[in-house]
Amino acid sequence: MPTPPILTVQDVSISFGAVRAVNGVSLALAPGERHALLGTNGAGKTTLFNAISGEVPLTAGGIAFKGSDISRLRPHQRVRLGIGRTFQTSLTFADRSVEDNLRVAVMGSRGPRFSLRPWRHHREQVEAARACAARFRLDEVLAQPVATLSYGQQRELEIAMALAGEPELLLMDEPAAGMSPQGRGRLVEILRGLPRRITMLFVEHDMDVALSLADRITVMRDGAVVASGTPSDIRANPLVREIYLGGKH
Repeated sequence: MPTPPILTVQDVSISFGAVRAVNGVSLALAPGERHALLGTNGAGKTTLFNAISGEVPLTAGGIAFKGSDISRLRPHQRVRLGIGRTFQTSLTFADRSVEDNLRVAVMGSRGPRFSLRPWRHHREQVEAARACAARFRLDEVLAQPVATLSYGQQRELEIAMALAGEPELLLMDEPAAGMSPQGRGRLVEILRGLPRRITMLFVEHDMDVALSLADRITVMRDGAVVASGTPSDIRANPLVREIYLGGKH
């Protein structure tokens, strides 16, 4: 018997006034899958991504997580269910240390939400924060303010913070954007090493990153899905080559 999908997007449409940004999109992610959303600017992929995380309301269709409808849930409610997310721009506290940022992320996702004890004394949260840092090789810069980190390290910290709550589904919006080739390679290596109990859905403009990380890729154009398949399928698809690989961004 096939394993039920962890995420199901069914006939989703999203309109802003008279503009239909997403038009009847459906997709399903199996547990542990790494799935990329690709497309040129204006294709609708970020709007769809924001709808999955709860930032944008649906006009039609539905979204289910582990079989339960989450279409009307707020972003923080989805986080509590096990959905983590990163954004295109960093949401870290630049003047605080790496460890402080990770501790805040752990506290926000796991609690206790209110306590008479100072939050820094919760041993489990401290250990979890340091484990996240080690996973992204940030343990050597734990005491440094985030503002002193390289751009690539700041992006890695943001992903580490999203993982602090041990989500079952991780949503990443252009995780490799702005990184050097060396930084992108390092990030792909780290993400590949994450346990398969974490399912990933990510928007990515870098085709090399998507092809090297994703198990399956969905390509959007003008708000609709035009191709979906394995990296090999996408690499060989004539339409994808025309609208994406051909350099028409």
